[in-house]
Amino acid sequence: MNQNPVSAPSTKTVESHSLFRTPDGKNYLIPFLLIASLFLLWGFCHGLMDVLDKHFQDSLHIAKAKSAMVQFSGYVGYFFMAMPAGWIARRFGYKGGVLAGLAIICVGALWFIPATKLAPSVSTNLAFAMFLTGLFIIFGGLTCLETVANPYTTVLGPEPTSAARINFAQSLNSVGWIFGPLVGSQFLFSASAQAAGQDQLWIPYAGVAVIVAILFVVFWKVKLPEIKAADHYHDEERHDAGPVRVLWSHKHFLGAVSAQFCYVAAQTGIFSFFINYMTQDTPPLGPGAVAFMAHWFPADWTHVVNGATHLADAGSAHFLSLGGFTLFFLGRFIGGVLLRRVHAHKLLGVYAVACAALMAGIVMNRGWFSPVCLLLSFFFMSIMFPTIFALGLHGLGAQTKRASSFIVMAIVGGAVMPMAMGRVADIYGSMVPGFTVPMICFAVIAIYGLLWSKLSGSEGITGVSAAGH
Repeated sequence: MNQNPVSAPSTKTVESHSLFRTPDGKNYLIPFLLIASLFLLWGFCHGLMDVLDKHFQDSLHIAKAKSAMVQFSGYVGYFFMAMPAGWIARRFGYKGGVLAGLAIICVGALWFIPATKLAPSVSTNLAFAMFLTGLFIIFGGLTCLETVANPYTTVLGPEPTSAARINFAQSLNSVGWIFGPLVGSQFLFSASAQAAGQDQLWIPYAGVAVIVAILFVVFWKVKLPEIKAADHYHDEERHDAGPVRVLWSHKHFLGAVSAQFCYVAAQTGIFSFFINYMTQDTPPLGPGAVAFMAHWFPADWTHVVNGATHLADAGSAHFLSLGGFTLFFLGRFIGGVLLRRVHAHKLLGVYAVACAALMAGIVMNRGWFSPVCLLLSFFFMSIMFPTIFALGLHGLGAQTKRASSFIVMAIVGGAVMPMAMGRVADIYGSMVPGFTVPMICFAVIAIYGLLWSKLSGSEGITGVSAAGH
């Protein structure tokens, strides 16, 4: 049975500005800023990966379903590395987990140098496999970072503002996601990149390796405080079962694992095939739109098909960055503000309902209304990952690091959805029908958010009381 929390702090006693200063006077702003820099890093890596599907479809001449192995190789790394990452965090602390993650990412990024150089001399399947190996290693390192950084942000200040803190940190993740496709477009979709084929793919990953090496030195030198999360369910006093069994007795945690699987599945499917959808399933561009957007987009952002002007790969990648991921960033920043006043589970439920409705708008396939629905979904998706994380870890005390491992493991949902959506697109010759699957995923998340209070036995997580100011 899920135990009711008996010692949760009242949200009415927390001041709205108390994000990093605890009741005993400790201020964790500096550790928070250091950890938040990691969110920027893995956001960039994710954003860079989201342009690889279309790149490999064109350069290696593979089908959409097979190109989704890009996401599969990355997200399956979360599944296999999540439990080892949790053990590293419990054994060596938050700092040890960060250092391990950065070291693994550096190895994976450097792997792209020999992989890119060898690709022209080997078969297509072997070249693809070499690139996927690099992604698998990188995302294994990202698993360590996320297993540590996500729960760490929740304890770097008063507990009631945990959801707001993790959302503000994830705002930097969104900034990284904006620049990932922009950099990827420059090295993969520009005219010079098209002529070079695979030859430039190693360059952005070499840059990642340099940045990661610098971060490794910084975190090696600094001292990060080890902070114990609050235990509202008195798990440390329960000797009737092992720690894993005790953990799985909490329904709000179980729900978070399921909701996170669905969210990452939906998000990854949407991000991965954004370029395919925008280039193949949107109406032609009018002369006014072409003239206006020409000021913001590269010269090769459109192409002409049967006398009509359509978005090209480079233009769609810029739409992904400047449109989708900018809305994603704004959503997380605004969400972080709202989560200081609104109960996190309620906001999650409302946003998930909005996303399900927007997916339905895409499936309806109504001219430019449907692409607008796709772009708007980025805003409402924005708070879901960090908010589900915070809701799932609520009140778990010493179980927090172990619980984080399981929630990170649920990210494997991102390995499943792109393959399913790609298969649907290959069958029907359109990405449109595939958006029914993320629509179902968002419905599951909405149910979790709206039922969280009953599952956890808690009134809610928020910066101030919903009945306050």
